[in-house]
Amino acid sequence: MTTPGGTLMITGGAGFIGQNLVHRLVRSMPGTPILVVDAMTYAANPASLEPLVDSGRIRFVAANIVDGEAMRALIAGESVTHIAHLAAESHVDRSISGPDAFFETNIAGTYSLLKAARAAWEGASAERRFLHVSSDEVFGDLEEGDPPFDEDTPYRPSSPYSASKAASDHLARAFHRTYGLPVIVTNCSNNYGPYQHPEKLIPLMVLNALRGLELPVYGDGRNIRDWLYVEDHCAGLEAALVRGAVGETYCIGGGSERRNIDVVGTICDAIDRRLAEEAGRRAEWPDCPAARGGSCRELIRFVRDRPGHDHRYAINGSKIARTLGIAPQETFETGIQRTVDWYVDNADWWRHALNADFSDWVAGHYGAGAHGAANR
Repeated sequence: MTTPGGTLMITGGAGFIGQNLVHRLVRSMPGTPILVVDAMTYAANPASLEPLVDSGRIRFVAANIVDGEAMRALIAGESVTHIAHLAAESHVDRSISGPDAFFETNIAGTYSLLKAARAAWEGASAERRFLHVSSDEVFGDLEEGDPPFDEDTPYRPSSPYSASKAASDHLARAFHRTYGLPVIVTNCSNNYGPYQHPEKLIPLMVLNALRGLELPVYGDGRNIRDWLYVEDHCAGLEAALVRGAVGETYCIGGGSERRNIDVVGTICDAIDRRLAEEAGRRAEWPDCPAARGGSCRELIRFVRDRPGHDHRYAINGSKIARTLGIAPQETFETGIQRTVDWYVDNADWWRHALNADFSDWVAGHYGAGAHGAANR
């Protein structure tokens, strides 16, 4: 295993996947200095990282990857040898209504970081690695019966978000081919799990159901996504970072294709079970139908479809399974139950996100009754 010889830098480390990756690598790389960099946008919440900062296990820097000079100074000054680049704007709906931030962060920011790494690492003799973390959405969508995406699937992005990620992927690969930067690219399917911002489908459905709000589902709910529990994704990211071949791409999928309406139904069933088992939780969430002996499924509402909504995503993860021994450990059902339990048990973490700005945005986007929809 190729563990970092110097500092490991994680961009976007206060975001959803970033926080989960930080916690994993703190456990698996106890002797490695870890530098977390995050611009602290609306979706960031470093609360879970604070104990690691206080103990000195990680160093946290609030900085924007668009600032190339700051990135170069950090990489050189902190003796960074490995970079896991997760910083990105990632919400499709927000990219449709306000694409500028996506082009700025995902394209200009990635370009800035690649340049900074190249400059800081020029002439270095020790091993260096730049892990660029991307999405399956760059491949466009699939019809039912089409084979899943793999590392050779042509790019066909549909939204400003996926187009910006596609551009960043091309930049990363170009820096490898042209300048020899030691880049590895991963493309993942839809993630879910702890620390995810409430604008995304699964946490929004959990929190709306607990609060007795509508569960808005786009169109007829038949759009299909391949779901990947975030801890399984992070296992793949670690493997790609320390054991993957430079210049290679690895697709990391969950092997759990589900229609959006079935995802929402599974969430409802998981909440119904949890509240049926705990009288204390029923008292905590009195507006939830499950607290009154009903089912959260009665809150489901169908809403107008998203413009350009991709029909189906699916990933073939056979390459990373064959070469790096990585495969999902959670089924969709076990992962959803773990996720529901986490949000039920950690209200103090997510309540901060339900602020006036968030409420105004989702109400304006989807209507006051639903307070949001996010079928990514």
